[in-house]
Amino acid sequence: MTESVVLPETFVPDRPTITAAVRLAGRAPSVHNTQPWRWVFDGKRLHLYRDNERLLASADPHGRKLVISCGAVLHHLRTALAERGWHTDTVRLPDPEQPDHLAAIEFRPWPDAPIGVHARARAIELRRTDRLPMLPPRNWNELVHAARMLANPHDIELDVLNADARSRLAIASQHATALRRYDMEYQTELHWWTGHSHVTEGVPRSALVSDAESARVPVGRAFPSAPHSARRGDVEDQAQLIVLSSADDSMLAWLNTGEALSAVLLECTVAGQASCALTHITELPTVRKTISSLLAGPVVPQVVIRVGSAPDGEEPPTSPRRPVTDILTFV
Repeated sequence: MTESVVLPETFVPDRPTITAAVRLAGRAPSVHNTQPWRWVFDGKRLHLYRDNERLLASADPHGRKLVISCGAVLHHLRTALAERGWHTDTVRLPDPEQPDHLAAIEFRPWPDAPIGVHARARAIELRRTDRLPMLPPRNWNELVHAARMLANPHDIELDVLNADARSRLAIASQHATALRRYDMEYQTELHWWTGHSHVTEGVPRSALVSDAESARVPVGRAFPSAPHSARRGDVEDQAQLIVLSSADDSMLAWLNTGEALSAVLLECTVAGQASCALTHITELPTVRKTISSLLAGPVVPQVVIRVGSAPDGEEPPTSPRRPVTDILTFV
């Protein structure tokens, strides 16, 4: 007599676990700290949607950086749940008829997640965007190898720019800034999202750098200037530059880029290194073409990352985040 097969019970995290994971995932980086995402938990699956009300119409009219930001929060979320013992089976862009629906996640127990996942989960609250001049990164070759291994599963290429390429990219960055300087719509949008205090979104005043500090960072976005200061006054920027690129420029590629970006930034934090993701360089076609010419293969550059060491005790401030009640809905 053949024994009947008992199918395993469907496991789903409880609401406090989902809430805690979404809150932690909200620490993910996003363009101008717009946090353009929202989550819906239907009792079985957790769904990620893009929040188009937070689209930067001038800097990001096609929503590329918005979706990259959502990819970063998706990876943060999956990492946070792995730390809590849950494997996430994720379908990206699950419904072609609903392009705003970026991911649907189901769950199964994962009591033995790799050590690296736990380390990156603990790094989520430690990661900062560091816009100041940096010292050279430590143990660079080992970090590049680890970062490349983390980016590849997302179909994202990781390239390190040599000294000559960094110089050319610095010129391209300055060119991008010059082209935007008298774009009033762009500047209005930039000022709307930066320099405010006591808010839960945007780049706070405390995270901005002064003109003197910015002048020593060859590759960086030109945010509104902070009051004069000369932090790390004896440091000329020696950060290394990483480029994350995709095979095409589709929405899926953008989402994958964000996931790879999250993994790389968290790995930098685990390694004790400072980092700063830059997307302004890939906003304009002419500058993006310049970056492409610096890379070996026929790829589409999506994000540039500065990686270096911060002098001891000089950690950037934490940027604000929206309360979880604003981004998570239970149905």
